[in-house]
Amino acid sequence: MTRAAAAASGVRAGPLFVETPNVSGGESQDVAALTESAAVADGVSPIDDQVRTELAFGTRPEARHVLGRLGGTSTVVAYAHLTRDADGASAHLVVHPRHRRHGVGTLLLDHLLDLVGRQDRNTSPALRVWANGDTAGAQALAAARHFTRARDLWQLRRDLASTLPDPSYPEGVLVRTFRPGSDDEAWMALNAAAFASHPEQGQLTVSDLRHRMAQPWFDPLGFFLAERDGALLGSHWTKVHPAGESVGSTPIGEVYAVGVHPAAQGLGLGKALTLTGLQHLRGAGLDAVMLYVDGDNRAAVRLYERLGFTTSYVDVMYASPT
Repeated sequence: MTRAAAAASGVRAGPLFVETPNVSGGESQDVAALTESAAVADGVSPIDDQVRTELAFGTRPEARHVLGRLGGTSTVVAYAHLTRDADGASAHLVVHPRHRRHGVGTLLLDHLLDLVGRQDRNTSPALRVWANGDTAGAQALAAARHFTRARDLWQLRRDLASTLPDPSYPEGVLVRTFRPGSDDEAWMALNAAAFASHPEQGQLTVSDLRHRMAQPWFDPLGFFLAERDGALLGSHWTKVHPAGESVGSTPIGEVYAVGVHPAAQGLGLGKALTLTGLQHLRGAGLDAVMLYVDGDNRAAVRLYERLGFTTSYVDVMYASPT
Protein backbone atom coordinates (compact mmCIF):
# COMPACT_ATOMS: atom_id res chain seq x y z
CA MET A 1 0.00 0.00 0.00
CA THR A 2 1.53 3.30 -1.08
CA ARG A 3 1.60 6.35 1.15
CA ALA A 4 -0.46 8.25 -1.42
CA ALA A 5 -3.18 5.61 -1.31
CA ALA A 6 -3.10 5.66 2.47
CA ALA A 7 -3.41 9.41 2.55
CA ALA A 8 -6.30 9.33 0.08
CA SER A 9 -8.10 6.92 2.43
CA GLY A 10 -7.74 9.26 5.38
CA VAL A 11 -5.13 7.33 7.35
CA ARG A 12 -2.99 9.69 9.42
CA ALA A 13 0.19 7.62 8.98
CA GLY A 14 -0.34 5.07 6.25
CA PRO A 15 0.77 1.52 7.04
CA LEU A 16 3.01 -0.31 4.62
CA PHE A 17 1.84 -3.87 4.11
CA VAL A 18 4.39 -6.64 3.72
CA GLU A 19 3.38 -10.15 2.62
CA THR A 20 5.46 -13.08 3.82
CA PRO A 21 5.10 -16.89 3.87
CA ASN A 22 6.65 -16.99 7.36
CA VAL A 23 7.39 -14.57 10.16
CA SER A 24 10.61 -14.20 12.10
CA GLY A 25 10.82 -14.63 15.85
CA GLY A 26 10.71 -10.88 16.40
CA GLU A 27 7.79 -10.44 14.04
CA SER A 28 5.91 -13.25 15.78
CA GLN A 29 6.38 -11.43 19.08
CA ASP A 30 5.13 -8.20 17.50
CA VAL A 31 2.01 -9.96 16.24
CA ALA A 32 1.48 -11.63 19.62
CA ALA A 33 1.63 -8.24 21.36
CA LEU A 34 -0.80 -6.79 18.81
CA THR A 35 -3.32 -9.61 19.14
CA GLU A 36 -3.08 -9.50 22.94
CA SER A 37 -3.87 -5.78 22.95
CA ALA A 38 -6.83 -6.40 20.66
CA ALA A 39 -8.08 -9.27 22.83
CA VAL A 40 -8.04 -7.08 25.94
CA ALA A 41 -9.85 -4.27 24.11
CA ASP A 42 -12.47 -6.47 22.42
CA GLY A 43 -12.91 -9.25 24.98
CA VAL A 44 -12.07 -11.91 22.38
CA SER A 45 -8.92 -13.06 20.59
CA PRO A 46 -8.80 -11.96 16.92
CA ILE A 47 -7.02 -15.14 15.76
CA ASP A 48 -7.54 -18.88 16.21
CA ASP A 49 -5.30 -21.83 17.06
CA GLN A 50 -4.36 -22.53 13.44
CA VAL A 51 -3.02 -19.00 13.01
CA ARG A 52 -1.12 -19.26 16.31
CA THR A 53 0.38 -22.56 15.18
CA GLU A 54 1.55 -21.11 11.88
CA LEU A 55 3.03 -18.07 13.61
CA ALA A 56 5.01 -20.39 15.87
CA PHE A 57 5.96 -23.25 13.55
CA GLY A 58 5.68 -21.99 9.98
CA THR A 59 2.98 -21.50 7.44
CA ARG A 60 1.24 -23.91 5.12
CA PRO A 61 2.26 -23.43 1.46
CA GLU A 62 -1.12 -21.90 0.59
CA ALA A 63 -1.06 -19.34 3.42
CA ARG A 64 0.41 -15.86 3.82
CA HIS A 65 0.98 -13.42 6.68
CA VAL A 66 0.45 -9.71 6.04
CA LEU A 67 2.09 -7.24 8.43
CA GLY A 68 1.10 -3.58 8.43
CA ARG A 69 3.88 -1.32 9.70
CA LEU A 70 3.84 2.44 10.12
CA GLY A 71 5.92 4.01 7.39
CA GLY A 72 9.57 4.32 8.36
CA THR A 73 9.14 2.35 11.60
CA SER A 74 9.10 -1.25 12.79
CA THR A 75 5.81 -0.80 14.65
CA VAL A 76 3.21 -3.41 13.67
CA VAL A 77 -0.22 -1.77 13.75
CA ALA A 78 -2.15 -4.35 11.69
CA TYR A 79 -1.92 -8.02 10.85
CA ALA A 80 -3.74 -10.52 8.65
CA HIS A 81 -3.45 -14.24 7.99
CA LEU A 82 -4.69 -15.41 4.60
CA THR A 83 -5.17 -19.05 3.65
CA ARG A 84 -7.05 -21.23 1.20
CA ASP A 85 -9.31 -24.25 1.46
CA ALA A 86 -11.79 -26.03 -0.78
CA ASP A 87 -14.13 -23.04 -0.58
CA GLY A 88 -11.56 -20.39 -1.55
CA ALA A 89 -9.65 -17.75 0.40
CA SER A 90 -10.29 -16.90 4.04
CA ALA A 91 -8.59 -14.58 6.50
CA HIS A 92 -8.28 -13.25 10.02
CA LEU A 93 -7.34 -9.59 10.39
CA VAL A 94 -6.73 -7.24 13.29
CA VAL A 95 -5.80 -3.60 13.85
CA HIS A 96 -4.16 -2.36 17.04
CA PRO A 97 -6.76 -0.58 19.20
CA ARG A 98 -4.71 2.65 19.23
CA HIS A 99 -4.75 2.80 15.42
CA ARG A 100 -8.42 2.12 14.75
CA ARG A 101 -10.93 4.53 13.23
CA HIS A 102 -8.33 5.94 10.84
CA GLY A 103 -8.96 3.67 7.85
CA VAL A 104 -6.27 1.08 8.61
CA GLY A 105 -8.76 -1.80 8.66
CA THR A 106 -10.22 -0.74 5.32
CA LEU A 107 -6.76 -0.51 3.78
CA LEU A 108 -5.84 -3.94 5.11
CA LEU A 109 -9.06 -5.50 3.81
CA ASP A 110 -8.52 -3.89 0.40
CA HIS A 111 -4.95 -5.21 0.38
CA LEU A 112 -6.25 -8.73 1.03
CA LEU A 113 -8.77 -8.38 -1.79
CA ASP A 114 -5.97 -7.21 -4.08
CA LEU A 115 -3.78 -10.13 -2.98
CA VAL A 116 -6.54 -12.65 -3.68
CA GLY A 117 -7.19 -10.99 -7.02
CA ARG A 118 -3.51 -11.33 -7.96
CA GLN A 119 -3.60 -14.99 -7.01
CA ASP A 120 -6.85 -15.63 -8.89
CA ARG A 121 -6.16 -13.88 -12.18
CA ASN A 122 -9.08 -13.49 -14.59
CA THR A 123 -11.60 -13.99 -11.77
CA SER A 124 -13.17 -11.56 -9.34
CA PRO A 125 -11.59 -11.87 -5.87
CA ALA A 126 -13.67 -13.97 -3.45
CA LEU A 127 -12.70 -13.63 0.18
CA ARG A 128 -14.18 -14.68 3.53
CA VAL A 129 -13.04 -12.90 6.69
CA TRP A 130 -13.53 -13.92 10.32
CA ALA A 131 -14.84 -11.33 12.77
CA ASN A 132 -14.20 -12.89 16.17
CA GLY A 133 -16.83 -11.60 18.57
CA ASP A 134 -18.51 -9.76 15.67
CA THR A 135 -17.62 -6.37 17.15
CA ALA A 136 -19.24 -3.13 15.99
CA GLY A 137 -16.04 -2.17 14.18
CA ALA A 138 -16.00 -5.48 12.28
CA GLN A 139 -19.64 -5.05 11.30
CA ALA A 140 -18.95 -1.54 10.01
CA LEU A 141 -15.93 -2.70 8.00
CA ALA A 142 -17.91 -5.55 6.46
CA ALA A 143 -20.77 -3.22 5.55
CA ALA A 144 -18.40 -0.68 3.99
CA ARG A 145 -17.15 -3.28 1.51
CA HIS A 146 -20.56 -4.97 1.12
CA PHE A 147 -19.49 -8.23 2.74
CA THR A 148 -22.38 -10.41 3.89
CA ARG A 149 -22.76 -12.79 6.82
CA ALA A 150 -21.83 -16.32 5.69
CA ARG A 151 -21.23 -18.39 8.84
CA ASP A 152 -21.77 -18.19 12.60
CA LEU A 153 -19.45 -19.93 15.06
CA TRP A 154 -20.87 -19.92 18.58
CA GLN A 155 -18.81 -19.96 21.73
CA LEU A 156 -20.72 -21.73 24.50
CA ARG A 157 -19.78 -21.84 28.18
CA ARG A 158 -20.90 -23.51 31.38
CA ASP A 159 -19.64 -23.60 34.95
CA LEU A 160 -18.23 -26.83 36.31
CA ALA A 161 -19.64 -26.49 39.81
CA SER A 162 -23.10 -27.75 38.84
CA THR A 163 -23.97 -31.43 38.61
CA LEU A 164 -22.35 -33.49 35.86
CA PRO A 165 -23.93 -36.83 34.94
CA ASP A 166 -21.66 -39.85 34.73
CA PRO A 167 -20.82 -40.91 31.16
CA SER A 168 -22.43 -44.10 29.87
CA TYR A 169 -20.66 -46.11 27.16
CA PRO A 170 -21.98 -49.00 25.05
CA GLU A 171 -20.92 -52.51 25.95
CA GLY A 172 -17.44 -53.35 24.78
CA VAL A 173 -16.32 -49.71 24.40
CA LEU A 174 -13.22 -48.83 26.40
CA VAL A 175 -11.95 -45.31 27.10
CA ARG A 176 -8.29 -44.49 27.52
CA THR A 177 -5.99 -41.51 27.05
CA PHE A 178 -4.00 -40.62 23.97
CA ARG A 179 -0.49 -42.06 23.55
CA PRO A 180 1.74 -39.57 21.71
CA GLY A 181 3.71 -41.23 18.95
CA SER A 182 1.61 -44.41 19.03
CA ASP A 183 -1.88 -43.03 18.36
CA ASP A 184 -1.02 -40.20 15.97
CA GLU A 185 -1.89 -41.90 12.67
CA ALA A 186 -4.94 -43.76 13.98
CA TRP A 187 -6.34 -40.59 15.52
CA MET A 188 -5.71 -38.64 12.30
CA ALA A 189 -7.75 -41.23 10.38
CA LEU A 190 -10.56 -40.97 12.94
CA ASN A 191 -10.46 -37.17 12.84
CA ALA A 192 -10.55 -37.08 9.04
CA ALA A 193 -13.60 -39.36 8.97
CA ALA A 194 -15.43 -37.57 11.80
CA PHE A 195 -14.84 -34.08 10.37
CA ALA A 196 -14.84 -34.83 6.64
CA SER A 197 -17.08 -31.82 5.91
CA HIS A 198 -15.68 -29.45 8.53
CA PRO A 199 -13.73 -26.55 6.96
CA GLU A 200 -11.10 -26.30 9.72
CA GLN A 201 -10.89 -29.48 11.80
CA GLY A 202 -11.26 -31.66 8.73
CA GLN A 203 -8.16 -30.05 7.18
CA LEU A 204 -5.89 -30.93 10.11
CA THR A 205 -2.61 -32.56 9.06
CA VAL A 206 -0.16 -34.76 10.95
CA SER A 207 2.15 -31.74 11.17
CA ASP A 208 -0.67 -29.68 12.68
CA LEU A 209 -1.29 -32.40 15.26
CA ARG A 210 2.37 -32.62 16.22
CA HIS A 211 2.74 -28.85 16.37
CA ARG A 212 -0.18 -28.73 18.80
CA MET A 213 1.39 -31.56 20.79
CA ALA A 214 4.49 -29.37 21.12
CA GLN A 215 2.49 -26.51 22.67
CA PRO A 216 2.76 -25.94 26.43
CA TRP A 217 -0.97 -26.51 26.89
CA PHE A 218 -0.98 -30.03 25.40
CA ASP A 219 -1.75 -32.75 27.95
CA PRO A 220 -2.27 -36.34 26.74
CA LEU A 221 -4.08 -37.09 30.02
CA GLY A 222 -6.85 -34.76 28.84
CA PHE A 223 -7.11 -36.40 25.39
CA PHE A 224 -9.60 -39.28 25.53
CA LEU A 225 -10.09 -42.08 23.01
CA ALA A 226 -13.02 -44.49 22.81
CA GLU A 227 -12.24 -47.82 21.17
CA ARG A 228 -13.76 -51.24 20.66
CA ASP A 229 -11.75 -54.29 19.62
CA GLY A 230 -8.76 -52.03 19.03
CA ALA A 231 -10.56 -49.70 16.59
CA LEU A 232 -10.97 -46.02 17.46
CA LEU A 233 -14.62 -44.92 17.49
CA GLY A 234 -14.39 -41.42 18.93
CA SER A 235 -12.31 -38.93 20.84
CA HIS A 236 -12.49 -35.88 23.09
CA TRP A 237 -9.47 -33.58 23.12
CA THR A 238 -9.60 -31.07 25.98
CA LYS A 239 -7.53 -27.93 26.46
CA VAL A 240 -6.82 -25.58 29.35
CA HIS A 241 -6.42 -21.86 28.67
CA PRO A 242 -4.27 -20.07 31.27
CA ALA A 243 -5.54 -16.96 33.03
CA GLY A 244 -5.59 -13.99 30.67
CA GLU A 245 -5.44 -15.92 27.39
CA SER A 246 -9.23 -15.95 27.02
CA VAL A 247 -9.55 -12.49 28.56
CA GLY A 248 -10.35 -13.85 31.99
CA SER A 249 -8.75 -13.67 35.40
CA THR A 250 -8.84 -17.44 35.94
CA PRO A 251 -7.96 -20.44 33.75
CA ILE A 252 -10.76 -22.00 31.72
CA GLY A 253 -11.12 -25.43 30.15
CA GLU A 254 -12.16 -26.10 26.58
CA VAL A 255 -13.96 -28.91 24.81
CA TYR A 256 -11.34 -28.59 22.08
CA ALA A 257 -12.61 -31.27 19.70
CA VAL A 258 -15.16 -34.07 20.08
CA GLY A 259 -15.33 -36.42 17.11
CA VAL A 260 -17.18 -39.68 16.46
CA HIS A 261 -16.53 -41.96 13.50
CA PRO A 262 -19.53 -42.02 11.11
CA ALA A 263 -19.80 -45.80 11.60
CA ALA A 264 -20.26 -45.26 15.35
CA GLN A 265 -22.91 -42.55 15.15
CA GLY A 266 -26.03 -43.20 17.21
CA LEU A 267 -24.23 -44.96 20.08
CA GLY A 268 -24.23 -41.91 22.35
CA LEU A 269 -20.46 -41.58 22.20
CA GLY A 270 -20.51 -37.82 21.64
CA LYS A 271 -22.34 -37.18 24.90
CA ALA A 272 -20.35 -39.77 26.85
CA LEU A 273 -16.98 -38.48 25.65
CA THR A 274 -18.02 -34.89 26.35
CA LEU A 275 -18.93 -35.80 29.94
CA THR A 276 -15.66 -37.68 30.39
CA GLY A 277 -13.74 -34.57 29.36
CA LEU A 278 -15.84 -32.25 31.52
CA GLN A 279 -15.24 -34.42 34.57
CA HIS A 280 -11.52 -34.41 33.83
CA LEU A 281 -11.46 -30.60 33.59
CA ARG A 282 -13.41 -30.24 36.82
CA GLY A 283 -11.04 -32.69 38.50
CA ALA A 284 -8.17 -30.46 37.36
CA GLY A 285 -9.63 -27.68 39.52
CA LEU A 286 -11.22 -25.58 36.77
CA ASP A 287 -14.37 -23.59 37.44
CA ALA A 288 -15.64 -23.19 33.87
CA VAL A 289 -15.42 -24.65 30.39
CA MET A 290 -15.97 -23.34 26.86
CA LEU A 291 -16.39 -24.75 23.37
CA TYR A 292 -17.01 -23.68 19.79
CA VAL A 293 -19.79 -25.02 17.57
CA ASP A 294 -21.24 -23.94 14.24
CA GLY A 295 -24.57 -22.24 14.77
CA ASP A 296 -26.22 -24.34 12.06
CA ASN A 297 -25.12 -27.62 13.67
CA ARG A 298 -28.40 -27.93 15.51
CA ALA A 299 -27.81 -31.48 16.76
CA ALA A 300 -24.55 -30.48 18.46
CA VAL A 301 -26.04 -27.25 19.82
CA ARG A 302 -28.96 -29.16 21.36
CA LEU A 303 -26.58 -31.68 22.93
CA TYR A 304 -24.45 -28.99 24.53
CA GLU A 305 -27.48 -27.02 25.71
CA ARG A 306 -28.82 -30.16 27.40
CA LEU A 307 -25.46 -30.43 29.14
CA GLY A 308 -25.86 -26.94 30.56
CA PHE A 309 -23.97 -24.80 28.05
CA THR A 310 -25.21 -21.33 27.10
CA THR A 311 -24.04 -18.92 24.38
CA SER A 312 -21.22 -16.57 25.39
CA TYR A 313 -20.61 -14.82 22.07
CA VAL A 314 -20.61 -15.43 18.30
CA ASP A 315 -17.78 -15.29 15.77
CA VAL A 316 -19.00 -14.39 12.28
CA MET A 317 -17.47 -15.11 8.90
CA TYR A 318 -18.23 -12.43 6.33
CA ALA A 319 -18.01 -13.08 2.59
CA SER A 320 -17.14 -10.62 -0.18
CA PRO A 321 -19.72 -9.87 -2.88
CA THR A 322 -19.85 -12.42 -5.69
